[in-house]
Parts: sequence; C-alpha cells; structure tokens
Amino acid sequence: MHEKQPAVYILASQRNGTLYIGVTSNLVQRAWQHREAVTEGFTARYGVHHLVHYELHGDMEHAIAREKRLKKWNRLWKLRLIEERNSQWRDLWDEVLGSPGSPPARG
Repeated sequence: MHEKQPAVYILASQRNGTLYIGVTSNLVQRAWQHREAVTEGFTARYGVHHLVHYELHGDMEHAIAREKRLKKWNRLWKLRLIEERNSQWRDLWDEVLGSPGSPPARG
C-alpha cells in the first residue's frame, strides 16, 4: 500500500460495537495511531481500535466527500457496508500493513 493514499476508514470497538469513521492520507500511520491510542479523543476513550472497513480514493477531495456521506448514514447502513466485505468483522490491520507484525512506516 502506498504511504500517501487518500482513504476513508471505519474503526469498531468490537463486532456491532461503537463505530468511528475517519479520513486520512496515510491509512497505515493513522490506523496505528488509533490502535496505540497515541492521541486523546473518541477512539481512545471508547476503545475503538479495530479497522473493520476502508476504501482507497484517488484524491483527498473525493475521500472527504465520501467520509461526510458515510457519517450521515444511519447505523444499519454502516453495519451493512462493513459486513458486505468483512462479514467476520476481522481487524484489517495486517491487510493494510502488508506484512503481519511489521511496525508502521514512519514519515
């Protein structure tokens, strides 16, 4: 995965748990920050650390527009979106990282 790649992502505390939708230009770095609770905020407070859905976009403008649309969706639609591609609610961290157990790229 490219280090700088606009992406929209959904984190969950557990299956059908608390959800968080975000946008970033570096999914590996941002997902790691959430996993490690590097910054205070919603995801750290509520233990929302599992990457359960992500979408890559060609540019940040489209990624931001998609994030805004998803945030307006009702919960059922968000759950369906996750389950379409990740019915087991697996943590997709290793998938975006590329190789299990490697530290995130810094930069």
